[in-house]
Amino acid sequence: MSKLLEGKTAIVLGVWNKWSIAYAIAAAFVREGATLLLTYQNERARPLVEDLGRELGATGFYPCEVQQQADIDRLAESLKAENRTIDVLVHSLAAARHEELNQPFLQTSREGFQFALEVSAYSLVAISRALAPLMTRGGAIMTLTYLGSTRVVTNYNVMGVAKAALEAEVRYLASELGPSKIRVNAISAGPIKTISARGVKDLGRMLDLVAQHAPLRRNTDTAEVGDAAVFLGSDLGRGVTGNVLFVDSGFQIMGI
Repeated sequence: MSKLLEGKTAIVLGVWNKWSIAYAIAAAFVREGATLLLTYQNERARPLVEDLGRELGATGFYPCEVQQQADIDRLAESLKAENRTIDVLVHSLAAARHEELNQPFLQTSREGFQFALEVSAYSLVAISRALAPLMTRGGAIMTLTYLGSTRVVTNYNVMGVAKAALEAEVRYLASELGPSKIRVNAISAGPIKTISARGVKDLGRMLDLVAQHAPLRRNTDTAEVGDAAVFLGSDLGRGVTGNVLFVDSGFQIMGI
């Protein structure tokens, strides 16, 4: 079988380290023949992202702080100036203030709520609006979500609300971008011991619970998420849009 993403250009937002889901997705894309582009948040992050990208074989690096509309606009302008067309866009960005994840949800501050929603949810809208015009052949936009969007997960707090908004955005964007042959989906991965996930209190207990009760009796691996992203980004996923694809060893089907 030929490489599933051969001839396609993919841009991935959110690669920070080798243990991140975004890195696993980027590696899977390169394995399947995609031309890989990466963004970095600021100059402090640039050397790290460029080092990781060179290991992967990325061919372009672009600054993009998603809280700054000017950065998002410059990203689109830079890609257009290079005559780039985009086939796959991966939004793997989420953030919440530490204190909002370590106190009752009722105590969420206005500022903390706004920060989490802007970075974790609104950024998908802003990035999609900027880069969809470069998806001239259609393509796939995907983001990362979690079960805490629809169920109460202790200590997930404001991130659960942000992920709920993110999943609603997937449906609205899928409806509006469908006529342009752009598909929009989310991958809901099970809890994974990434550096960013360590900000959630009692992560170890969550991992143990999933391993004990998920149908497959194990936790999710980042490589599994990468392979799911390949499916969504390739022609194999050409009929799938507006969906949340669970990659969580089946944990989401379980009740009491």
